[in-house]
Amino acid sequence: MDFFAGSSTTAHAVMQLNAEDGGNRRFIMVQLPEACDEKSEAARAGYKTIAEISKERIRRAGAKIKEELAAKQKNSSGQGSLLEEASAPVQKLDTGFRVLKVDSSNMNDVFYNPDAVTQKTLMEDVSSIKYYRSDEDLLFQVLLDWGVDLSLSIRREKRQGRDVYLVDENALVACFDKNITEELVQELAELQPMRVVFRDDGFASDAVKINVEQIFRLLSPGTLVKTL
Repeated sequence: MDFFAGSSTTAHAVMQLNAEDGGNRRFIMVQLPEACDEKSEAARAGYKTIAEISKERIRRAGAKIKEELAAKQKNSSGQGSLLEEASAPVQKLDTGFRVLKVDSSNMNDVFYNPDAVTQKTLMEDVSSIKYYRSDEDLLFQVLLDWGVDLSLSIRREKRQGRDVYLVDENALVACFDKNITEELVQELAELQPMRVVFRDDGFASDAVKINVEQIFRLLSPGTLVKTL
């Protein structure tokens, strides 16, 4: 972990070492969105903050390391010599990364005094979720709330016409779309995930919302059910 990432030389070094010895080390880079000097080369190249430079360094370094490793393995294979056992196969070398930003809660603040409530704030509080937050924002909040590893694989797929997120296949299943039907709830319950989450206002009817826990109790009793 590097709390002063700068241009992410630490991340570059970790990926390079993994390529050399077949390791599976991971890194966490922390960098404030500090503005680049307007007269710097980075600013002239279009980078507004140090954090943007850091992300681009990781992308370019990962691509270059994979390219060099592929060339090295091709040359070794062509000469008829054995590759070093420690060397990582190109297809298994993970140079991907996720970018997370510290932000305020996705949930609306509904703890107003009666005299502070206006028609505008009343309409905004119909939903407990801030209207401008994305599904990904909600998903990562849930991962944090439940203590789920943020580096796990995430796949999005369509089920019953709705976007469904599957984290590490069945570690967590989430659907933040509106008009969720009982058929979709049953289909997700049949996956028997460890955890499942929906929007509190996302169900097609009150009847569907009431039946969710019962459906999971019957089809996947071990699943933790949560609504936002």
